[in-house]
Amino acid sequence: MPNNNKKGFMALMPFLLVLILFSTVFNPFASQAADDIGYKGLIEIIEKEKIDKVELVVDRLTVKVSGSYDDAGKPVKFATNIINNDNLVDNVVVKLEENVSVNDFKIIDGTQNSIFIELLISFVPMLLILGALFFLMNKMSGGAGGMRQQLDVVKSKAKIQKNVKTKFKDVAGAEEEKEEVKELIDYLQNPKRFEAMGARIPKGILLVGPPGTGKTLLARATAGEADVPFYSVSGSDFVELFVGAGAGRVRDMFKTAKESAPCIIFIDEIDAVGRQRGAGLGGGNDEREQTLNQLLVEMDGIDDNAGVLIIAATNRADILDPALLRPGRFDRQVQVSLPDKKGRAAILEVHARNKRFAADASLQAIANRTPGFSGADLENVLNEAAIMAVREGNNEITLNNLDEAIDRVMMGPAKTSRTYSDEEKKLVAYHEAGHAVIGINLPKASKVAKVTIIPRGDAGGYNLMLPEKETYMQTKGHLLAEITSLLGGRVAEELVLDDISTGAHNDIERVTRIARMMVVELGMSDLGPIQYQNMSQEVFLGRDYGSGRSYSEDIAAKIDAEVRRIVDEAHALATEIISEHREQLDKIAETLIDQETLTQEEIENIAAGRPLDYVEPEVVETEVVDSEVVATEEVSEDK
Repeated sequence: MPNNNKKGFMALMPFLLVLILFSTVFNPFASQAADDIGYKGLIEIIEKEKIDKVELVVDRLTVKVSGSYDDAGKPVKFATNIINNDNLVDNVVVKLEENVSVNDFKIIDGTQNSIFIELLISFVPMLLILGALFFLMNKMSGGAGGMRQQLDVVKSKAKIQKNVKTKFKDVAGAEEEKEEVKELIDYLQNPKRFEAMGARIPKGILLVGPPGTGKTLLARATAGEADVPFYSVSGSDFVELFVGAGAGRVRDMFKTAKESAPCIIFIDEIDAVGRQRGAGLGGGNDEREQTLNQLLVEMDGIDDNAGVLIIAATNRADILDPALLRPGRFDRQVQVSLPDKKGRAAILEVHARNKRFAADASLQAIANRTPGFSGADLENVLNEAAIMAVREGNNEITLNNLDEAIDRVMMGPAKTSRTYSDEEKKLVAYHEAGHAVIGINLPKASKVAKVTIIPRGDAGGYNLMLPEKETYMQTKGHLLAEITSLLGGRVAEELVLDDISTGAHNDIERVTRIARMMVVELGMSDLGPIQYQNMSQEVFLGRDYGSGRSYSEDIAAKIDAEVRRIVDEAHALATEIISEHREQLDKIAETLIDQETLTQEEIENIAAGRPLDYVEPEVVETEVVDSEVVATEEVSEDK
């Protein structure tokens, strides 16, 4: 609080100084004191009092008379201004000569200083007003710092990092992507080799991929391997309230980068400034489009092999302006995809460097259980596991910690405080068991790796389903099997409880989306290989708003009929499978009610009629090599 008072007082100091100066120059009290006695009073003092000394300052317009006289031993000062009139002045002088000694008064010519005083009096008010206006404008703009901010508004916000420590060894699960940028490292280190061959290195590289796949990390590692300065900036850093500020920042960024070439400019989330021009609701944004135009011009202005490499990252390359993607600007696009099983294991190894794991904690098993996880998701899994290990007082991260961390990342923490009634617990158990039965008995369906009836997030139960093999493309059979598997929970409720619940809300949503995508996008229906609609386009993301439907009402009715047919056939198949394997359904549900959580091995044991804790024994085979019997052991793969 004292600091705030001090700052407030300091802010008022300029106003107080201006007020003091103004009152000093134009003192109304001083003027009134000089005019108190007047001309008649002056004559009376001269005639009646014993004047010690008096002084007349004669100006062009006025005469100032001042002096002192003795009143009972006490000196009294007097002063007045009279008009410079010959009669009045002569009368005063005559009176002084009669009553005052010649040595006690003197006449001073004030015309020598009058011009200077008049000019001072004329300009001081103007100077004071201008000073006050300047002070107020300076305060409104934030003081000296505010003025500097206005001057610096067009300066680039790019952060420079000269000694980048990140290397390719820190980037796992992106081996093909690293190969794509290795030649750029060779160019930055030895550009003359490429110039001698007449080759032109791409000016820009666009990294495209889902969030969390390591696009920024790959760009930083490229700068670290090439040992060049790394300029990093976000696309939103070019957006500013002031018109033209974004374009100015682009110019300043490229100017600075060219001075420190060879270097890398990294623009993260380039779609914030590089969206297609003139698209979206209400047209484009003039300031953003000016910034984009300047970016295009600056990229064209970079000479071939000038040593400035631009790397940009986005997860929405489809909304970027075509002029930005043409050769000569962003010549090459590198797809940074979600890691496969091998890549996930490598990523886990990188993030596990500074962590301690128990003997039963298998990173390969975690990689098997996390298809579709990005590098950021995997790092979060290990971090959550480490936090839980500390919370439990463990010195090492256990397999249970990793298992719970995966569930937390996917579905949120377990709702241990939420309690089920016996009826609700039975309903959830049979619902989740229905998914498991379909996964066990339907070819191409995803297998259940873990099932639990412990609530997580908004879900009453949780079913982790993994494909038999990770593939980059899905066939029609796989999609139909997925729809059938998703309907397994609803079918189990219908058969066992003779009722349905809201627990299948998310399942039905996914079923409808997959079935409609098969019909209108993928051509996997009786309507033929025709794409009636692109459901991935979104409003306000660089595409035209309200593009309209490209098919008739008759086709719309046929699309609805095809979607219903696909779902109805999958529902009938799920009903047939669960009815046929009703015993499996009951056993899995009863065990779930008792255990609450089952793993893939336990589910397979129940389906095969084996004890819950049954472990597959090691298989020993023999083979004859050069008439000698050699024993080989095959150990089952970690689940």
